[in-house]
Formats: sequence, structure tokens, C-alpha cells
Amino acid sequence: MRLTALSALLTAALAATAATASLPAWAEAPKVVVSIKPIHSLVASVMHGVGEPTLLVRGGASPHSYTMKPSDAKALSAADLVVWVGPELEGFLEKPLQANAPKATRLTLMDLKSLTLLQAREGGAWEPHDHGHEHHDHDHKDHAHEDHEELNSHIWLDPANARAIVTATADALAAKDPADAEAYRTNADRTLQALDALDAELKTTLAPLKDKPFVVFHDAYQYFEARYDLSAVGSITVSPDRRPSAKRLSAIRAKIAGLNAACVFSEPQFEPTLVRTVVEGTKAKTGVLDPEGADLPEGEALYPTLMRNLAASLRGCLGA
Repeated sequence: MRLTALSALLTAALAATAATASLPAWAEAPKVVVSIKPIHSLVASVMHGVGEPTLLVRGGASPHSYTMKPSDAKALSAADLVVWVGPELEGFLEKPLQANAPKATRLTLMDLKSLTLLQAREGGAWEPHDHGHEHHDHDHKDHAHEDHEELNSHIWLDPANARAIVTATADALAAKDPADAEAYRTNADRTLQALDALDAELKTTLAPLKDKPFVVFHDAYQYFEARYDLSAVGSITVSPDRRPSAKRLSAIRAKIAGLNAACVFSEPQFEPTLVRTVVEGTKAKTGVLDPEGADLPEGEALYPTLMRNLAASLRGCLGA
């Protein structure tokens, strides 16, 4: 009797060992690396209770000027999945992905068929409600990165795009880690519901601002503007790491005066001197918009907090 019981226990133990051995190396959770804080927040929400993604661009650093650290290279070399927007935004990451993570699966978000993509705007001054006129409709089957050169890459600032990112992340994780596929999809469903509620909340909050012109530091907010019918009329600089010309600053100042723009927004990652220069001698106020959550702690709560902070900053400065 005792031998029978012992035999049964041994058989069960061997079966458990065999089952464990048959699982992939990432049975606990795939090692996931994410480029920037807003995307990391969405990925973390999908991975809730299963694992935690690693973030590359931390704190107030900007992907426009980021320099890779040895710890970043180490994280990439161990990654099973890398989630990034694409070389248009995170140019610093393109070569390290080839060198340090050649076997990792890459989820390049600008390649998702389900995204709404907007054309980048040219010049320092735009017409109110100019959001690239039409959504960029192109064939994703064979396009290369060059196809994205004229597109705005701040895709996460439209909650509809955030939904697409969440769904694609859940699919990629489920393919990597079938044992936890149900958890990823449950988390994704929960996150999608939260995004829908956030979107409805922001529409109500921002409705009074529809016809109030304002100027931004750089053209990071086009998706947010298009989603909520806002009236940005120009940006101070084409790229945060490039100082604008005197001609551009003059055009922006004229736009502020001509349209009686209520506010000019700086960003926490960059020196606000240019904003002060532009508003000097005008009636415009200054405010701060943060497209990436520079001052927010990383994690699941960052994305909704970031979006609410944008809405609050706009309402506060535009006087609604």
C-alpha cells in the first residue's frame, strides 16, 4: 500500500517535471523591452499579473535625443519582444536592435494596419484644425520605413491608436507565451474598456476649447488635436533638437498676434527660453504640455494620467 502511494507520488512528480520541461524558456513571462513611457504604460497594462516590461527611455529623457546606455544594450540582448514606435521617433534604437537583439520579435507600431496615421505638418504656422487634411491611407504589406518619413509619429496621443497598440501587444504576447494568452487577452479587454471611458471623459473636458487657437513647442500633439477637434495654429520648432530660425520665430509671433492665440506651450524636457521669446510683446499666456509623461512615474497608470494632464493643461491655459 505504502509502495503504491509512493509510486503514485513519483509518477505525478515526473509528469510535472516533463510538463515543465516542455514549456518554452519564457514560461514565467517573455522578456519585453519597450522604448518610451506612454507605450510602456500600455504594454504594462496588458502584462498585468504576468510580468513587467523593461523601459529604455526613462524619466524626463526624450527619444529625440536619447543615447543608449550599457544597461539598455544588455536589456535588448535578453529581449524576447521589443515594442517601439519606429525609427521615425526612436532613431537611436534602429542600429542597436540589429546589433543587440537580432533574434527578438519586433513590434513596430507605425507598421500596424489598424492605426490612424497623420501627415506631418510643414512650416511653423498652420491653419486652425489642420490635421494633415486626411488620414494617411497606405498599403502596409510591403512598405519600408521611408514611407513613414512624412508621417507624424506621436501616435499614442489618440486613444483609438492606443486601442490598436493594446490589441497588437496582446496578440504578440499570446504568440510568444501561449500559456498566458488568456491573461493577456483579459488584460487587453480591461484596458480597452478603460480607454473607451477615458476617451469619452476627454471629449467632454475638451469640448469648450474647440475654437481657441494655441501654439505648441513642437508638432507632437496632432493626434490629440484631431481626436478632440482642437485648434493648434503652429509649432515653435520642427524638431526639439533643432533650434528654429529667426524667420520661423517671426512667423509664429505674427500668427499669435493675428489670431490672438491664447496660449503658447513649452515642454518639460526642453528649455522654455524660446517660448518666452515668442510670447514677448503679445497677450498670449504660457503653459506646459508633456507628450510623454516626463515627470510621471512609469507604469500602468501613466497613460491615462498623461492624457488627463494634457487636457487639464489646455483648459488651464486656454481659460475654459
